[in-house]
Amino acid sequence: MKHIISFLLRTVPRKYLQLFSHWVLKVVSIFYTGNKVECPVCNAHFRKFLPYGRQSRENALCPNCLALERHRLMYLFLKNKTNFFTDKLKVLHVAPEICFIEAFEKLHKDDYITADIESPLAKVKMDIHQVPFDDNTFDVAFCNHVMEHVDSDLKAMSELHRVLKPGGWAIIQVPFFYPLEEKTVEDITITDPKERYRRFGQDDHVRKYGKDYAERLASAGFTVDANDYVKELPGDVVTRYALPKDETIFFCKKA
Repeated sequence: MKHIISFLLRTVPRKYLQLFSHWVLKVVSIFYTGNKVECPVCNAHFRKFLPYGRQSRENALCPNCLALERHRLMYLFLKNKTNFFTDKLKVLHVAPEICFIEAFEKLHKDDYITADIESPLAKVKMDIHQVPFDDNTFDVAFCNHVMEHVDSDLKAMSELHRVLKPGGWAIIQVPFFYPLEEKTVEDITITDPKERYRRFGQDDHVRKYGKDYAERLASAGFTVDANDYVKELPGDVVTRYALPKDETIFFCKKA
């Protein structure tokens, strides 16, 4: 299974994976029946999660809702550390993850706006360098695993800051490749996929983030809490939900 998923991720265009993979995996989930792991996003449980990744990780993908390790951790953080599930909020979700869309839309209804430059799952077609909303529009913004792809991450971060209301907050996650460099390495002029993979860890990335990621977010105007929430959780919870043990949540607030 891990070789099949790895092959599909490398060869099938992302928009088709987004449209059809969840239907296929719902069938696959029948073969993973059990109660050893549980997804907090959809409350489904299995004997284990599916492998996932171009370089496959075991016990990663929920076959019911497609939540990955980082999504399950973010969901728990939202539930236990924020007002996301208790207050009426206007939300901008950039590059929306399919595991979140139905639940977040049910919760915030028409005030939940999904946006992306190409995703078929998004309501609004949007270039994150020029967010088509007025200043101080949203209470919350999500933007995960996008900044490593865009021409100017600092411009994109500044746009998210601009459209948040004062006191609003965002979660802006990026992938990290260890050991971390001291400073982010970037070069948008590199277009060869093999060279991008060598330099940045993936063939569609234009930068590889270093220990200065929180500083880059702060340069866009955010007050940044690099929150190691997973370390607050008991070991049996981390195991039950198959959470990432080294994922820091970058909770960004607009003063």
